[in-house]
Amino acid sequence: MDIDNYRKQIDEIDEKLLSLFIERMDVSRQIARYKKEQGLPTMDAEREKAKLADISEKAGEEYSPYAQTLYETLFKLSRAYQEDVRDT
Repeated sequence: MDIDNYRKQIDEIDEKLLSLFIERMDVSRQIARYKKEQGLPTMDAEREKAKLADISEKAGEEYSPYAQTLYETLFKLSRAYQEDVRDT
């Protein structure tokens, strides 16, 4: 394989990731509305901690630190979006 083939694979994966990201944010919007209706806080530190532990285990030793960074970023984006939704 040459670099162009690898890049094509990355582009295809990125398409899937973007689609899943949008789907995840749509669910985050629904969660924000639920939390607002129920008077729940946006942040659930215990849930995030448990998710990070699960992600770390599933990712394996080689990828764990990178997967944790990815999910910490996803959580931050999700919380920010939920705050925006709650403010509307």
